[in-house]
Amino acid sequence: MQAELIVDARNAVGECPVWVPEENALYWVDIPAGNLQRWSVQSGTVQAWKAPEMLACIARHSHGGWVAGMESGFFHLHTHNDGSLACELLGQVEHSRQDMRLNDGRCDRQGRFWAGSMVLNMGANAAEGRLYRYSAGQSGVVDAQLDGFIVPNGLGFSPDGKTMYLSDSHPNVQLIWAFDYDTASGTPSNRRVFVDMNHFCGRPDGAAVDADGCYWICGNDAGLVHRFTPDGRLDYSLPVPVKKPSMCAFGGSQMDTLFVTSIRPGDDHDQQSLAGGVFALNPGVKGLPEPHFNHSPT
Repeated sequence: MQAELIVDARNAVGECPVWVPEENALYWVDIPAGNLQRWSVQSGTVQAWKAPEMLACIARHSHGGWVAGMESGFFHLHTHNDGSLACELLGQVEHSRQDMRLNDGRCDRQGRFWAGSMVLNMGANAAEGRLYRYSAGQSGVVDAQLDGFIVPNGLGFSPDGKTMYLSDSHPNVQLIWAFDYDTASGTPSNRRVFVDMNHFCGRPDGAAVDADGCYWICGNDAGLVHRFTPDGRLDYSLPVPVKKPSMCAFGGSQMDTLFVTSIRPGDDHDQQSLAGGVFALNPGVKGLPEPHFNHSPT
């Protein structure tokens, strides 16, 4: 299960890989650069589009393009062949302070888009982060559902959509929670600790859920990706050749490849020449397609 480097992207903070099967391509973002990137399996080439703000998370939009969480809110993005990126504001986020941005995010199984917010300086230890929901049919309306996070991360949903997972990756927290999730209203409840990552290697970062309902979480600072069973038991861990894997996603023609983005810290490039790259693993299980943002949910 050796990790293969597929793109030597050297991203400062590579995040949010999303597989697009009809293009046979992987998309992901580099948060501080504001770049949306695309890797084609067929050609091996990489394209990039520049957003006007830091770009944190993306999901496919049912009307084409992407729904995205950026610094100031939720946007609808359209890529163009000339390298330009059209950005339409969908909903503004009212941050509690100016030095904040959105972070990890994805759609639930019904097509609502979720994203958490954080203070830019993790060293501030500021629990100002919130988890926001943007639903189709609510033009311009952004709902804050949960608060009190430093670095909300690891968002994921069980295959039936009835369990929501969320972590806080800050060194002072390092917890993953599970919630009961009302699929009709898009409301989480009954918050409980799913995994205490203080007992495992690495801080919990970005996540994915496979077809068996197991939860995959990047162990940032440990160079590992962990698979936890639905009852919170560690099943196994896969290594990647960098210290800071940031988020994972399933893709490939059979949905049996695990793609992993990573972070390129500014202090030890000699020891981590591949840091910031995008990797592919064969995990031995299959994943699920990521839901589109649904403009007309039922």
